[in-house]
Amino acid sequence: MTTARRQLISLVDTPYYHCISRCVRRAFLCGEDKNTGRNFDHRRGWVEDKLLDLSQIFAIDVCAYAIMSNHTHLVLFIDEITAKSWSSIEVIERWHQLFKGTLLTQQYYRGEDIPDHLMTSLLETVDVYRKRLMDISWFMRLLNQGIAIKANQEDHCTGHFWEGRFKSQALLDEAALAACMAYVDLNPVRAKIAKTPETSTYTSVKTRVEKAKKGKQPQRLLPFVGNPRQAMPKGLPFELKDYLELIEMTGRCLREDKVGHIEENQPALLSRLNINAENWLTLAKDFSKLFHGAVGHSDVLSDYCAHKGLKRRTNVSCCDKLLA
Repeated sequence: MTTARRQLISLVDTPYYHCISRCVRRAFLCGEDKNTGRNFDHRRGWVEDKLLDLSQIFAIDVCAYAIMSNHTHLVLFIDEITAKSWSSIEVIERWHQLFKGTLLTQQYYRGEDIPDHLMTSLLETVDVYRKRLMDISWFMRLLNQGIAIKANQEDHCTGHFWEGRFKSQALLDEAALAACMAYVDLNPVRAKIAKTPETSTYTSVKTRVEKAKKGKQPQRLLPFVGNPRQAMPKGLPFELKDYLELIEMTGRCLREDKVGHIEENQPALLSRLNINAENWLTLAKDFSKLFHGAVGHSDVLSDYCAHKGLKRRTNVSCCDKLLA
């Protein structure tokens, strides 16, 4: 029996989550259908645009993404602090970009006076909206539903576009986060539809490389802010340069015409995370196959299971083997 998404989210343990959505029957509904010869590659652009647009409304940032022909991989960051800092009017403004809201929220947003006896109801509604705007289930629902409707309209048909709901797994520490992001960014290279990370379309790594060439970071992706330290700003706890070097080297190793080996003088990020180079290549190739639940070192995995009331620590042996 599968676990409800809300039971997988534990902000006490981590704000980072890996989400996967697959097209129904894993058909190439966002790529080139070899059976019919039709090409739906433009739909990958729909997903990318919708994903990044929603990240500007929700208190959810995109760390990494790869939009493939029949599935999507996302690494998301739930920004609880920012969500709680929004004023009532800001929460309503954001929600109204997605839905009409209620008559009461519309009146409040227009600046009309709200009777005292209705203010409690208004504030309760704002609290509901605030929670939804930091809820991965709502985020993924709006992303996938919008794409499904648009694709069905284009195909003049009805029915499911996605294979059930999305899958989600918690990334409990830096090693799990880095490994999952690398796995996501290198999906097209591993699938042999791109030769290098920087030429893989509809991926976060391509976007980051293009901006890095100009000395910038993408505004609509969670930035890299360097290694953990006191007064840590919001962002990924790695150096951008270290991450891109690691991705480039790993991408070369995953290509068929290259020897799958990282030199002993391994990249700085691998050294800091204390991950064996051989284990890193395994993680970058098979992350989704290896782990079917929360990922992290055994101590944080134990804490997560305790907080969620889970009796079994899934992945613990695999985590100890590959992340240690």
